[in-house]
Amino acid sequence: MAHSFIDRNQLWSRLEAAVRAMDEPVDTPAMVVDLQAFDANATDLVRRAAGKPVRVASKSLRVPALVSRALSHDGFAGVLSYALREALWLHDEGVCDDIVMGYPTVDRGSLRRLVASPSAASAITLMVDDVAHLDVVDSVRSSKAVPIRVAIDIDAGLRLGNQHVGPKRSPLYDGAEVVSLARAIEKRGGFRLVGVMTYEGQVAGVPDDVPHQRARSMVVRRLKAASISQLAARRRAIADELATITDLEFWNAGGSGSVESTVADPVVTEVAAGSGLLVPGLFDHYQSFDARPAAYFGVPVLRRPSSQVATVAGGGFIASGPTGADRSPIPWAPPGLHLTGLEGAGEVQTPLTGHPAALLRIGDLVWFRHAKSGELFEHTNTVHLLDGNRFVDRVPTYRGTGNAF
Repeated sequence: MAHSFIDRNQLWSRLEAAVRAMDEPVDTPAMVVDLQAFDANATDLVRRAAGKPVRVASKSLRVPALVSRALSHDGFAGVLSYALREALWLHDEGVCDDIVMGYPTVDRGSLRRLVASPSAASAITLMVDDVAHLDVVDSVRSSKAVPIRVAIDIDAGLRLGNQHVGPKRSPLYDGAEVVSLARAIEKRGGFRLVGVMTYEGQVAGVPDDVPHQRARSMVVRRLKAASISQLAARRRAIADELATITDLEFWNAGGSGSVESTVADPVVTEVAAGSGLLVPGLFDHYQSFDARPAAYFGVPVLRRPSSQVATVAGGGFIASGPTGADRSPIPWAPPGLHLTGLEGAGEVQTPLTGHPAALLRIGDLVWFRHAKSGELFEHTNTVHLLDGNRFVDRVPTYRGTGNAF
């Protein structure tokens, strides 16, 4: 989706007004979430989910107040957590009592807490894709009196001959492998198989409508279509086999970029989403939805090395994944600023060029967007919540609560 300079200038004006209205000078980098955009994105995710519940992917938020805000929207239910310590904290703090782990865990300290707490064990579902994950759980408990809920993570990648397209997650692909693990769980004792996950990252996490990349976008769309078709048939076959073993509570799948195709599969009972609430840079160019950016960080102009360059303090928050320009933060407001080719976004300073650079003064704030959702908030203790042209609250991130998951 193209974002007009008018929209970005209006955002800049709103942010500047909010900063001016503060009783104390804003600390930088200033992290901000636009609540109007966040709520609009939540509403749109529910619409796209077409009646199936949306599970909040906490990895893409990492701010407890925002997790709770998403859950307060009708159509959202439960959290998809990325760390067991995080899941336990969310449960203990009363944020959520339906938490599914998005990844397996070998965190023995947290597992000891889980197996010792009937309350936590009833609220948290572990993710497994190997008998070894069950062994780790059993290694920390002396009794199986507290049953542990588990779900099986199944590889959702596209197979084209010997090629695999998609995230390198679970080793489980065909029905026989999944059924073998399911039977092992059922026979083991002390575990309850309650769900399945199939995360089609090659559909949910890859832009497919990128300007100036028409040929690549067309290839991506074809690969997505092939993946959706192949996965639907495989899900159906695996679901039929699992039905002979147990009754599942849920089948989780998808992500913000694949909501429509995911919920169209009758096997899937819920979809996970998180990035679609904040819409980072990597989620700008999808055919399936319009991007409404909701998260920003502001850093001050620190020096003016020339009349055409403004250098800001810090700003080098690089996203995870394969190194490339798309992992860099995006100078967003005022519009028209660009990173330089030689320096890019730096840890302690970032030079910017473009026509607005000549107008910026030392101390002015420049606002950026991060490339990936959630990762930005590992760099701050607090986030300012913007409503209209005022900051209405300042809330802690996970880090601000003293946690580093």
